[in-house]
Amino acid sequence: MRLINIDKEREQWLSKGYEVYSYDRKKMIEETRKDPVWIHFGSGNLFRAYQADFCDRLLNQGVINKGVIVVSGRSSSGIDTYYRDMNDLYISVVLKSDGNIDKKVIGSIAESIKIEEEERLKEIFSNPSLQVVSFTITEKGYKVSQEERDAYPDTEKSYFGKITKLLYERYLNGAYPLTMSSHDNCSHNGDVLKKAIMAFADRIDDARFNDYLKDKVSFPIAMIDKITPRPDKRIAEILRKDGVEEVDELDPAYYMNCFVNSEESEYLVIEDDFTNGRPSWEKAGVIFTDRETVDKVEKMKVGTCLNPVHTSLAVFGCLLDHHLICEEMKDDVLNKLARHVGYDEGLPVVTDPGIIDPKEFIDTVIDVRLPNPFMPDAPQRIAMDTSQKLPVRFGETLKAYLKKGEDLSELTYIPLVFAGWLRYLTGINDKGEEFELPSDPMLEELKPLVTYTLGDEVKKEDILSILKNDKIFGVDLYENGLSDKVISYLNEMLKEKGAVRRTLEKYV
Repeated sequence: MRLINIDKEREQWLSKGYEVYSYDRKKMIEETRKDPVWIHFGSGNLFRAYQADFCDRLLNQGVINKGVIVVSGRSSSGIDTYYRDMNDLYISVVLKSDGNIDKKVIGSIAESIKIEEEERLKEIFSNPSLQVVSFTITEKGYKVSQEERDAYPDTEKSYFGKITKLLYERYLNGAYPLTMSSHDNCSHNGDVLKKAIMAFADRIDDARFNDYLKDKVSFPIAMIDKITPRPDKRIAEILRKDGVEEVDELDPAYYMNCFVNSEESEYLVIEDDFTNGRPSWEKAGVIFTDRETVDKVEKMKVGTCLNPVHTSLAVFGCLLDHHLICEEMKDDVLNKLARHVGYDEGLPVVTDPGIIDPKEFIDTVIDVRLPNPFMPDAPQRIAMDTSQKLPVRFGETLKAYLKKGEDLSELTYIPLVFAGWLRYLTGINDKGEEFELPSDPMLEELKPLVTYTLGDEVKKEDILSILKNDKIFGVDLYENGLSDKVISYLNEMLKEKGAVRRTLEKYV
């Protein structure tokens, strides 16, 4: 069976238990390309597992009649292999905690475009029908360098420089309203997106363009939650046994395949601020609400109920040589740590958003989602860019305690995670073996400061510049009374082989 032959082989796919789109895909593609409504930047696995999937559901229900156009990210060669060569079709595999899987052929992508294909993108952005431009480009994708700004309007190497030029094209061809909607997992993502755009808009010598962005282009904030691990070999083997011929070895450059695997749970909460209308995403479970509520939901998830737990497991998973999050949840000491971080030190300062109950959310995370043995998510993947995650995932909780006038030195588990991260930076696991640190934009800056290793005793002044860096921890640990506890935990973990586990067992 081949995806590109789906129309001829539909019955064969159905007989193997695959759900196959029921709408007229050819007609959908024609109408979408003619008058697009939704274009999405970021062609990775999250988009395929969530946005394109719920678009497919809405098309099947007859709620909408137009699909989504996807644009590649900074590297676009994967568009040929994993989109165009397969007629923009792929398989979505949902991994359920009871061991069952749902297999679906997704047909909602009407067109795949490379960021370099400017003429086609200009056509799309100039069309008054366009309502939403959404993004899943990762948190670090929004960073704009001074070098990029200085080179503008030469946008050859500037992702957001290109996007700003497309917005300028829309302004010049009718100044139609538009919504720019970030679906990335970062705090106040809409504001982050707007800042990236304005970094280049301010370089355009046209005051009216800035007025257009202010008056007719909105940047709503959103909270997204959908665990989407890299394609798993076990799933690949199931599909091969079904006869799917396009299943390939995992591409180390893109971590993509002809399929995507993800968990069943999903949340997307968006500020309802759309200037040119919007598709009926709410009929696929997307929640539209006011900005204040989105902010509360985001802080609940990112700062309390999921992300801090995830990062805690990621750091110690690398140190204790675990390779699956679900296996960590079987490790008694890590399971307890996850509960302490979430329930004991997160929930006491969380704000209930009203639309999602924090206690129920974290119950599902701890008891259903993370232990799911069919979710092949790795601590090594979650540990990527940890320096960028700590201030969001823990810093806001620390600030909430400070706001209440509470002494941070009374905390146990958050400083334990910070110490674990400082121990992790040695690149030596609890067995005394070297491991490769996952990528992180601050590694080059941090590694020269990590002069300690197994058997050493660290003094506060040795890493004072790290401890005082509020860009890493969200607050200055030295000024706010946490540095002594973090140093103490770190030294316990450095004593000898096995000291990380013994330290965890002592305190959790």
